[in-house]
Amino acid sequence: MDTRLKYQSIIKNVLQSHADYRATLPDGYSSQVVFDDERGQYLVLDVGWSGNKYLHATPIHLCLIVDKVWVQCDDTEEGIATDLVEAGIPKEDIVLGFRYPKIREYTGFAIA
Repeated sequence: MDTRLKYQSIIKNVLQSHADYRATLPDGYSSQVVFDDERGQYLVLDVGWSGNKYLHATPIHLCLIVDKVWVQCDDTEEGIATDLVEAGIPKEDIVLGFRYPKIREYTGFAIA
């Protein structure tokens, strides 16, 4: 299996697990996963009402660019990158895109 297909599979499994967990929270929001393999875009989307408050948020946004996984948005407690590493993606293939480029070299992950 080539790297891109392997990473797509890992990303989908990890994001589905996050969405399943988020769906158990008693906040009234539903969590959905959005996968676009053609463009390499992967999201967890929270939508719904809790009382009189409406939420439409993207707590997790990942991109596959060439053979690197770019974490564009991460609003999780432990960090989605940690879950990706535990699932088999090496740190040198994960870019924390939400970090300022000059800071990335100190994260232990890829810089670009």
